Amino acid sequence: MYGRGRRLRELLQRDEILVAAGAFDPLSARLVEQAGFEACYMTGAGTAHALAGLPDIGLTTLTEMALNAKYMCSSVSIPVVADADTGYGNAINVIRTVREYEQAGLAGFHIEDQVAPKRCGHVAGKECIPLDEMVGKIRAAVAARRDPSTVVIARIDARQPLGYDEAVKRGRELTKAGADLIFIEALESRDEFVDYAKQVDTLLLANMTEFGKTPYMTAAELQSMGYKMVIFAASSLRVALKSMQDFYRDLKRDGTQQGWLDRMLKREELYELIDYKQYTEFEREFLGQAVDPLADRVKR
Repeated sequence: MYGRGRRLRELLQRDEILVAAGAFDPLSARLVEQAGFEACYMTGAGTAHALAGLPDIGLTTLTEMALNAKYMCSSVSIPVVADADTGYGNAINVIRTVREYEQAGLAGFHIEDQVAPKRCGHVAGKECIPLDEMVGKIRAAVAARRDPSTVVIARIDARQPLGYDEAVKRGRELTKAGADLIFIEALESRDEFVDYAKQVDTLLLANMTEFGKTPYMTAAELQSMGYKMVIFAASSLRVALKSMQDFYRDLKRDGTQQGWLDRMLKREELYELIDYKQYTEFEREFLGQAVDPLADRVKR
C-alpha cells in the first residue's frame, strides 16, 4: 500500500496543474480513473452524505472515513487524496489519523484549521483554532508519517472568520511547519486567488465547489495563477443525486424504468466497471469451471 505518495509527488512537480475529480465510494472512484484522471479526491462531505445521510458538520468518525478510503484506494490504481477534517482531535489524535490513513492506502490527505466539530468550508458559522495549535497538528502529521512520500496538506479555512491577511499568514506558517501543500479554502474572488499565489510561496490547492463562496474557474485559469492542484470535491455526488431524484420521480409517475434505459449503464458496462471478468477467470482457474455472466442473455 505504501508508496502511492511518490506518484502524487511526481504529478505535483509537473508544469501542468493536477486535476483530482471528487468521488465518494469505490465505484465513483473507478469512474474517475476510467475517465482518465490521474488522481482522485475522497470528499469528506460526500462521504458523510452518501455513507450516513449526514450533513458535513464533523459527524463522521476517523474509523468511517478510513474504511471508505481503504475501499476506494483498493479499487483504483491512481493516487487518492482524502479529507481528514480537523484530524479528529488534537495533535496527538492527528498521529493516529495519519497512520490509519496511510494504512488505507492514501497518497495524501488534508487537515483543516477549524474548531471541532467543523463545518463545510462554504457555509456560515465557521470558527478556527489558534495558529499555534494548527502548527502543532501539521508538525504532528509530518512526524507521524511512516511513508515519507505521503503528502500532508494544510487546509486553511480562516478567510471568512479571521480575514484574508490571517489566511495568508497561516499559509506561510503552515508551510514552515512542514505542509507539502496549502489548501486555501473559500477565497472570494479571482483577485484573491491571484494575490494568494503571490503571497504564499509553496504548492497550492484550490477547491472548485458549486454554489459556494468561490467564483468558478477552470483548471487552466488556476494553473495560470500558479496553483498546482484543483479538486472538484462533491460535484459528482450532486450530479448523481439529481439524476436519481429525476429517475425516482419518473418511476413513481410512470411505473416503469423504460424511459431511462438510454441513460443507464448497460449490463456489460457495469460488469466491466466492477471487473466481473477477473472473478470469472478466478472461478475457471481455481474452481475448474466458470460461467460467462452474459451468456444466454435476452437482449432488449
